[in-house]
Amino acid sequence: MLNIGCHLSSSKGFVAMANNAFAIDATTFQFFTRNPQGSKAKDIDLNDVNKFRELFAGKKIVAHAPYTLNPCSDNPNTAEFAELVFVDDLKRMELIPDNYYNFHPGSHVGQGAKIGIEKIAKLLNKIITPNQSTIVLLETMSGKGSEVGSTFEELQEIIKQVELSEKIGVCLDTCHVYSAGYDIVNQLDSVLAEFDKIIGLDRLKAIHLNDSKMPFNSHKDRHEQIGKGTIGLDAFVNIINHQKLKHLPFVLETPNELSGWQQEIKLLKSLSK
Repeated sequence: MLNIGCHLSSSKGFVAMANNAFAIDATTFQFFTRNPQGSKAKDIDLNDVNKFRELFAGKKIVAHAPYTLNPCSDNPNTAEFAELVFVDDLKRMELIPDNYYNFHPGSHVGQGAKIGIEKIAKLLNKIITPNQSTIVLLETMSGKGSEVGSTFEELQEIIKQVELSEKIGVCLDTCHVYSAGYDIVNQLDSVLAEFDKIIGLDRLKAIHLNDSKMPFNSHKDRHEQIGKGTIGLDAFVNIINHQKLKHLPFVLETPNELSGWQQEIKLLKSLSK
């Protein structure tokens, strides 16, 4: 059965997110750990968390770090913020154990990818612990500006430098990889073979399902509703039914409200084999 959901608001707590997921026939979901453009995280209600764990027992969900988290920044204050947020979020994630924490690797802001990669790995080595149950996911990026992580080689180099690499996985974003120059429309098998050769498909833990407003290899990050962009519906049918991918959690980050995500989930489930 297709394991699919969308990005839900965490403003009313975990039980509310679970109920919203059930209401739109989602079996997984993603949420921001805090304001995506800010720093302050809400206090956690342990009763809410415990009820959620009962409701969603056995299911995987994805937490998403704020967009402002940039571990490879050349600004000491920005780097310190990244560390503080990362430490706090991973501590909070242990209240909902055995799930995923996804983050954008960051932008090297002119320092060069090599230095950016070293800074990302250095932070991960500092904060990841042997006993944590959370798997930290590096998200594939589109390559706009000075982003790190738009190639499989860059992601693998980060992983290689992390001492507790068993705690690291990858979240593949369909819009991002298509914009980065990986042709998942016409050469999906070849892209997956390349991923497997460079990173290893065992590292692939989740997929962001997003169509793209921008053309192939544009290095622009503009999400579109499923089937209405340059990737197209047929490509998503191939992705969700691919033998090497169909077991993974799929998360919609398309520009939608709950009712729109409900329709996308219904459509994709109807096309799941």
